[in-house]
Amino acid sequence: MDIILVPRGGISRAAIHLGPRILALSGVSLLIGLAGLGYLIFYFGVSVGSGDANASQAVWQTRAAQQRTAVADAIRDAENNLNALAVQLGELQARAIRLDALGERLVEMGQLDAKEFGFGRRPAAGGPENSTSLQSYSVPDFVAALEALAAQLEDRGPKLRALEGMLMNRRLWADSKPSGRPIARGWLSSRYGYRTDPISGRKSFHQGVDFAGRPGSDVVTVASGVVMWAGFRPGYGKLIEVDHGNGYATRYGHSKKLLVRVGDRVKKGERIALMGSSGRSTGPHVHFEVLRRGKHVNPLAFVRN
Repeated sequence: MDIILVPRGGISRAAIHLGPRILALSGVSLLIGLAGLGYLIFYFGVSVGSGDANASQAVWQTRAAQQRTAVADAIRDAENNLNALAVQLGELQARAIRLDALGERLVEMGQLDAKEFGFGRRPAAGGPENSTSLQSYSVPDFVAALEALAAQLEDRGPKLRALEGMLMNRRLWADSKPSGRPIARGWLSSRYGYRTDPISGRKSFHQGVDFAGRPGSDVVTVASGVVMWAGFRPGYGKLIEVDHGNGYATRYGHSKKLLVRVGDRVKKGERIALMGSSGRSTGPHVHFEVLRRGKHVNPLAFVRN
């Protein structure tokens, strides 16, 4: 193969003769060069494409992680809100239970009709359903309703406790004021005031009243109080004296057996002794006295109450 070289001026020219071997080597070199260029182009193309794919994948992974974090935060917030509502609901239930118990005590203390004021049942309510006005609670409305209910319960509690205190004081006053008979069974055998003494036969002032009955029958307190004396006293025999507060005290004399001791707290109507005839007595009976601020008063005024 001949290659002719022609200069720009065109004056002279030269010819180069290429043999088959040189042509073959040149072709192989050209093919190798083209192959190398193609590999470089392919390599850089793959590198660039791979970089874009990795960048896109990283972006999507970041976004997915952010979404997972947001969902987890939302779930955690919802759980916290539910836990807070559960705690508040538990507190409201506890307050309602306490108010129910307090209401039942007030019904009992006020001697009201338990069927009419039944705190263990839902209040009576009703009416036709209006389907056009039915609405569902939204979360803010529900929370607001709970807070309003809590405020109502918080307001009612102190008022009911104050009412309980007033009724309790009234009841304590009623229990501590002497009233009724000091015996379970028996009859009035001697009155308060001047009388003929049953033993001496002389005129004397009787500072109490006597209730006769069967020996060993019950002697009971006419008011709640604290036992201040429980033992033998001249003239009275086996005597019990009870301090009821508010200036009142009562005495129960001539007992056969004493059932309480000094310092014991006794309730109205409680059995404290057995009827007898100890001390200065002509037979089984109870000598009953009422003292107001240390002075004797007519017990019949309290026995008839």
